[in-house]
Amino acid sequence: MQLQLISFVLIILHCMDYTGCQQHSSSRHRPNKQISGVSSGCQQGGCLTCSDYNGCLSCKPRFFMHLERIGMKQIGVCMTSCPPGFYDTRSRERNTCTKCRLECDSCFNKNFCTHCRAGFYLHLGKCQENCPEGLVRSDTERECVPRCPAECEVCVNSETCTRCRPGLYQLSGRCHHVCPEDYEPSDILMECTPQVHCEVGEWSEWSPCSRSGKTCGFKRGQETRTRQLIQSPSPFGNPCPGMSETKECLVKRRKCPDLFGFLNSKTAFSAPSKQGIA
Repeated sequence: MQLQLISFVLIILHCMDYTGCQQHSSSRHRPNKQISGVSSGCQQGGCLTCSDYNGCLSCKPRFFMHLERIGMKQIGVCMTSCPPGFYDTRSRERNTCTKCRLECDSCFNKNFCTHCRAGFYLHLGKCQENCPEGLVRSDTERECVPRCPAECEVCVNSETCTRCRPGLYQLSGRCHHVCPEDYEPSDILMECTPQVHCEVGEWSEWSPCSRSGKTCGFKRGQETRTRQLIQSPSPFGNPCPGMSETKECLVKRRKCPDLFGFLNSKTAFSAPSKQGIA
């Protein structure tokens, strides 16, 4: 009787051991399930621990845990930075990506938006449908901006204008009927532009004393000096001074060489004689 009981126990233990080995073998050879958008296993990306069904369960240091919704379930993904619409939260336990408020397109934290969704306007880190008194909605920037001054057509704020109303000239964010000193109006740009004054170079040396193009045969003549233009003036800039000067000069009177007699003698010397032509 005892021998039969011992044999029965050994058979049961053998069967349990065999079943366990089969389960271990089947689980070891079972392929991992692939999840769309998540790398399989923990070998890639920033995953520290993971599961086949839920993706990343924890991340490596400096990575942020972000939950992506796929159908009816959420998959954990480890990222180096949070995607738009989320802000990062750091703690000793783990770093996570937290969704911004519904009206925020992007945010710094849950209480400070940096850009608003359509239909909301940013003011002091808050996205709101209506702007406070004294501010107007800007659909391009999705922000509450100050009303422009009366003389301004487009402005950055109540003190900085970028385009003035017709007939006014813009300068340093202000609109002017008359441009300030050292500035002049530009009807093309509708701005006050700096005046440009004429600049000239140094005087040249005086020319030799001459009269009617000759430098001899007179006692009183003239000599001249000039200078070069360096910078032309703008329409309202200081005009250029004279570019040349002439003054009278005296020379010791001397006769010019008798060029006519010299030419006659040269012609007579070079002309062939009539006797040689015969």
